[in-house]
Amino acid sequence: MASSTALVFGSLIAITMVLPTLATVHTVGDSSGWAIGSDYSSWTSDKAFAVGDSLVFNYGAGHTVDEVKESDYKSCSAGNSISTDSSGATTIALKTAGTHYFICSVPGHCSGGMKLAVTVKAGKDTTPSTGKAPPSDGTATTATPATTTTTTTTTAGRSNSASTTGVFSVVAMLIVSGISFFGLRMA
Repeated sequence: MASSTALVFGSLIAITMVLPTLATVHTVGDSSGWAIGSDYSSWTSDKAFAVGDSLVFNYGAGHTVDEVKESDYKSCSAGNSISTDSSGATTIALKTAGTHYFICSVPGHCSGGMKLAVTVKAGKDTTPSTGKAPPSDGTATTATPATTTTTTTTTAGRSNSASTTGVFSVVAMLIVSGISFFGLRMA
């Protein structure tokens, strides 16, 4: 009985350690951050975004991160922003599938390249996002806002994905599994 309990307990711990690694943290612009003159379409071209992932925007004073609708993205207008932040370290949790649009609302910055479109899939997908807005057919679309969370710490040097965390979780899972296995053999 005790050995069965140890096995079940060990398995549950192992599973809960692996589950958080399914989400990816994408640092927008990688080491360049959220800055004027960057090409965010190229940045998104080799990335796949899924519900549960997060975008981390790192930027200096004088910039903002505004989530906007497609029409405001195309016109670089932040008059109807869904959300806005100017803290210098903004984390956006991607909670819904669809295309999400972000701009810097400081005059001239969006037209200078500080705009980002990410297509979020419902689940993990290996197909990278194009970073381009879908072709407009003249019909209005409603953007579903992502949840905005402001952080006060910077993520400099942080991995662009959860791969480092994934390695640690796998190692921890193996350790817990080994302990459970040897615990069963001793019982």
